[in-house]
Amino acid sequence: MTKRVISVLGATGAQGGGVVRALLKQDDWQVRAVTRNAGSKAALKLAELGCDVAEADLNAPATLFEALQGSYGLFAVTNFWDRATRMGEFEQGRNLVRAAKEADIEHFIWSTLPDYQALSGGKCTVPHFTSKARVDNEVKTAGFRHHTFVEAPFYFQNFLTIHAPRKTPDGRELWRYPADKDKCRFPCGDINELGKIVAAALNQPEKSGDGQHLALASDYVYWQDLVDILNAQGHRLEYERVSAEVYDSFFSSAKEFRNMMSFWEENHYFGPRGDEKIALANALVAEGFTRFEDWASLHMRPS
Repeated sequence: MTKRVISVLGATGAQGGGVVRALLKQDDWQVRAVTRNAGSKAALKLAELGCDVAEADLNAPATLFEALQGSYGLFAVTNFWDRATRMGEFEQGRNLVRAAKEADIEHFIWSTLPDYQALSGGKCTVPHFTSKARVDNEVKTAGFRHHTFVEAPFYFQNFLTIHAPRKTPDGRELWRYPADKDKCRFPCGDINELGKIVAAALNQPEKSGDGQHLALASDYVYWQDLVDILNAQGHRLEYERVSAEVYDSFFSSAKEFRNMMSFWEENHYFGPRGDEKIALANALVAEGFTRFEDWASLHMRPS
């Protein structure tokens, strides 16, 4: 029996890579990894693992149709932070939808996020959320046989990079944010495990393929909860609340992240139906997801 093809955009990235690995664990699908550079080391590694590799560029719409032809399903994600992007995320998403429809994709899975700007009445401007959310209606109205929305949380992996605790001269660790550590609450998860949700959606379209939103959240925590977990594992971590002006000087996109945290203090990260989105994903993935405590014990060991 010929396996049906699932094309995965961003296959060498965080979300797409997790989707590829989850699908490769199953025997139902032939994975087509779609990437800008089929000759890159990451793409060649995917080929070694058994993926077909196709080359396409979100900034060159003509390349998308050829890459997607013959696919049953598509996992689609865009990267707002990609410096090579020459067009807006909404335009990229719209081009993807059009190419997928032209290629007769049956199940379109779109990685989206809530529109914080609309939900907050303009108070919280977070472009990398809003630009993805604007594509949702394009997906809904395209007429795919099945379409599913998946939503990513705050990545655990962020705590190893831009949101890693800062080391102090006396050996302590410090998180410095403008949010109230006891009011700012948000979901976290291992972004590699978004692939579990995508695989489950493809396997159970009758439960997820009619426009359902599925959100990854292994933990839903306050900053203080994270401090307590890490300190129980041997860290010497403290949380310092700083002013908006001070925080905005830390990195180029700090203001956008400050707006996100402001939204989280008063609203659900995933919007008004956030708990429902999480519950739907949890119901589809019986094995569950890695909790922060377990992930941190492996990846954030105290030094």
